[in-house]
Amino acid sequence: MGVEIKESAISDEEFADMEQFVYDYLSASVENEDGGGRMRWYPWHSAEYRFNHIKNVTALATKIAEREGADADVVRAAAIFHDISKLEADQEAHADEGARVAREYLKTHANVPQSFIEQVCQSIIDHSYQGPLDDVSLESQCLIEADVLDKIGANGTALMLLRMGYEARTHMDAAAMVDRVLERGQDHADRVESDTAESIAFQRLKRVKWFREWLEEEVVGMDVDRIVD
Repeated sequence: MGVEIKESAISDEEFADMEQFVYDYLSASVENEDGGGRMRWYPWHSAEYRFNHIKNVTALATKIAEREGADADVVRAAAIFHDISKLEADQEAHADEGARVAREYLKTHANVPQSFIEQVCQSIIDHSYQGPLDDVSLESQCLIEADVLDKIGANGTALMLLRMGYEARTHMDAAAMVDRVLERGQDHADRVESDTAESIAFQRLKRVKWFREWLEEEVVGMDVDRIVD
């Protein structure tokens, strides 16, 4: 008996159009805000950074969904829209606003059933949920796990070092700043539930620990005990 191949609900071409829509929406959000956008107080809170985060989360969420048996089409669509309103809405409202934008887009641009749209929108709403992951669907869990995983590892370290430059800190503060990445990363790793997400978190935190050890080894006089706000 052959293996049944499930046809994707959204084609690669349709998904590329969705990606372009999300990028254009983020860019417009920044351009329409006085002062360059609500979240432009750090350089990486730009349309380019937010879109890169969205793409990272989409790749991670899809990988987790495929390995954990979730509906990868729902997860991928929810992931690409999950932060679309991040640059224009208040933090507490951006998930609901993102679901609203996604619903309108999918209704008018995608040939998918209403049930698919509702699943996607519910996962977008759920991605800001801070409670136990067994309270949400498997699709929402995959998205939440991917969202927190993007903040740890090499990517999280690079962003923290970028923050150092913006705050005019010297490289002597680097060990303490990387410690912050490790602390936050461990908090995020403790939250994920799936075997796939736990494995990714373990590998990413290991890389940060290595980098932290290399810093202390190579830089004479590294400030390793300083508490950084």
